[in-house]
Amino acid sequence: MEKTNVMRILDQKKIKYECYEYPHTDGVCVDGIEVAMLLDQDPNQVFKTLVTVSNTKHYYVCVVGVAHELDLKKCAKALNVKSLEMIPVKELLNITGYIRGGCSPIGMKKAFETVVDSNALEYDNIIFSAGKIGYQVKVNPNDLNKLIRVKFADIKKGE
Repeated sequence: MEKTNVMRILDQKKIKYECYEYPHTDGVCVDGIEVAMLLDQDPNQVFKTLVTVSNTKHYYVCVVGVAHELDLKKCAKALNVKSLEMIPVKELLNITGYIRGGCSPIGMKKAFETVVDSNALEYDNIIFSAGKIGYQVKVNPNDLNKLIRVKFADIKKGE
């Protein structure tokens, strides 16, 4: 398996992780639920990384379960900003260094404030992108604080 920058950063910081690889077509994003199925993992434990921009033009990273939708109002409240909106996909690479389907909260071009849905704390480990389509890592959610500024809050719709 090819090592991604995310895996190298986890190794460097001596953070325990497992890595997974799933079949994909180069450059083609795979739906998060499908990723969970391909990896034979509980979809509630698999998370997606979304990037938002506030009314003050600051960027924020949101990590929410693949089976859920991000609630922008809850997220804005958790981050103490007036409003948030999703960034256009065409801006993702320039802002983060990642492409759609391969975006990870670890190893972005800049360190953005990150909010992870609080249900991540229900699990010993969560699974998210390793920074490249076809690769995922499983990490203890509390270990993310050793790498990035993380805040845990209920940011998913419907609850």
